[in-house]
Amino acid sequence: MDKKKEPFEIEERLQYKDHMSEIIQKAEREGHFSDLPGKGKPLKIGQDYLNPEEKQLYKTMKDNHVLPRWVELANKIDSLKETLPELGGKERSKQVKQINKLVKEYNYACPPSLQRNRILD
Repeated sequence: MDKKKEPFEIEERLQYKDHMSEIIQKAEREGHFSDLPGKGKPLKIGQDYLNPEEKQLYKTMKDNHVLPRWVELANKIDSLKETLPELGGKERSKQVKQINKLVKEYNYACPPSLQRNRILD
């Protein structure tokens, strides 16, 4: 008799629908929760970090407009690299030395996964 009762209970559980869950699932499909943190759209920090805690730290710092030194150095290096093709001669070699100096300082300050290579003239 127990064997006949088990399938009936399983069918009964499958037919039951929770009305609150249906309302929540409908709201998710319509996109009402897409702006909540940790839900919907992924965080865009700019770089991919191996450590999730590190990623959250840099997101929090970015949201509060506090950037670590190595991010400022990265921005400075990028701006110097953009003007490099326009230069020639001694000015170019001076700027390459300055970029390499900043890259060395950047590599000491940043996480190992984000280190950069020096520029060869």
